[in-house]
Amino acid sequence: MSRAGKETRSRERARRAAFGLAAALGLAGLAGVLALVALAAGIFGPDRAATDGQSAVGKTAASGDARVSAAEDQARERVRWRNSEALGSPAAGQLRNGVRLPQEGGAFFTWDPVKKEVPNRSWRLWGTDRAVRMVLRVLRDFARENPSAPPVGVGDLSRRNGGDFGADFGKLGHASHQNGLDIDVYYPRLDSELRRARTPGQVDRSYAQDLVDRFVAAGADKLFVGPNVALTGPSGVVIPLVNHDDHVHVRLASTPSPAELA
Repeated sequence: MSRAGKETRSRERARRAAFGLAAALGLAGLAGVLALVALAAGIFGPDRAATDGQSAVGKTAASGDARVSAAEDQARERVRWRNSEALGSPAAGQLRNGVRLPQEGGAFFTWDPVKKEVPNRSWRLWGTDRAVRMVLRVLRDFARENPSAPPVGVGDLSRRNGGDFGADFGKLGHASHQNGLDIDVYYPRLDSELRRARTPGQVDRSYAQDLVDRFVAAGADKLFVGPNVALTGPSGVVIPLVNHDDHVHVRLASTPSPAELA
C-alpha cells in the first residue's frame, strides 16, 4: 500500500476510535465528538510523520534561525572553556589544556571519517580554545545568514593531548592535526543530507565557497581545499590539496591573527 493510503487508513481508524471513545465517556453533542476526531487526526496524521522524519540522520534539519539559538545556547554551554596551548607544529606537536567541541549543535553535526557515521567520536574533537571558538562562531554566522542551508559537518580536530593522529587511529589518518590548530569542515551537500559528499558533484559549491570566505575573514592561516571543487581565495591562504574534495582543512596560526582579536 502507498504511504498516502496508509495515512488515510490511519486517520480513518483514529476517527472510528474517537467516536467510540466519545460514546464510552458519555460526551454529549457533536462538538465533543468533533474535538476528539480533530485530536486523533493530529496524533495519527501526516504532521506527526513529517516531524518524526526530521529526527533521522541524513534528513534536512530545522531552519537556520532556530539552529543559531541552539548553536549559541546549547553547544556553548557544553564546552568547558580553558586557556589552551598549542605546542610544537601541526605535524609534530602536542595540545595542552585542550577544549572539546560538542558532538552536535544547532548549526553543525560531527562526522566520523573512519566509521563513516554521525556523530564523530569525542576523543577526535579536541582543539585549542581558539580553534573551537572560531569554528563555533563561523558556523553560527553561516547558519544565521543562510537559513535554508543544512547544518555543517565537522570532522577531526586533534586528540585530547595532541600528538600523532596517523593511520593507527583509522584509515589514512592525518599527517598533521597534532596540536589543536587544525579542523576539518565538510562541504554542505546539494541534497542537504548530513554526511560527507562522496564526489565533488555532490558538493554545494555556493555554500562551500561561503564557508571558505568566512574562515578567511575569521583569520584562518591556511585553508586546504579540494582541487576538483573549484573553490577560490587569497593566494597562499586557500590552497588546493588532494584528498580534500569533501572537506576544507582549516588551520590556525600559532598566534592569534588580528581578525581573531577584533
